Amino acid sequence: MPRRRQSQRKYLMISAVAERFEIHPQTLRLYEREGLIKPVRSAGNTRLYDEETVRRLETILTLTRDLGVNLAGVEVILNMNEQMAKMQVEVDRLLEHVKHGMLGRRTGVDRRFALEKVERGPLAKAQRD
Repeated sequence: MPRRRQSQRKYLMISAVAERFEIHPQTLRLYEREGLIKPVRSAGNTRLYDEETVRRLETILTLTRDLGVNLAGVEVILNMNEQMAKMQVEVDRLLEHVKHGMLGRRTGVDRRFALEKVERGPLAKAQRD
């Protein structure tokens, strides 16, 4: 099944990506050498770019072209972004765990042991005695 999913993905060749973003194919190769993008390879060793890699490239180009970030800075930013995404997944898991725990406690409470507000007065004195 994973092979079927992979074959259904849409891939672009290096020339199409270079033309789309108005960059030289050598720039794409540089980004690959620097480890910023990782295109998959065909059986004939042709670089193929999937949607995720193209989105990552868009981020790289925004950082370098629009914000003036150098490649070392881009690497740091991308790594931090990945770490934040992983941390968000962990936070979401923790929240789900807490929610399930709270629901379990709420439904499993024996009403005899539940806290109740008791007003002052004769009833309160009778309960204490």
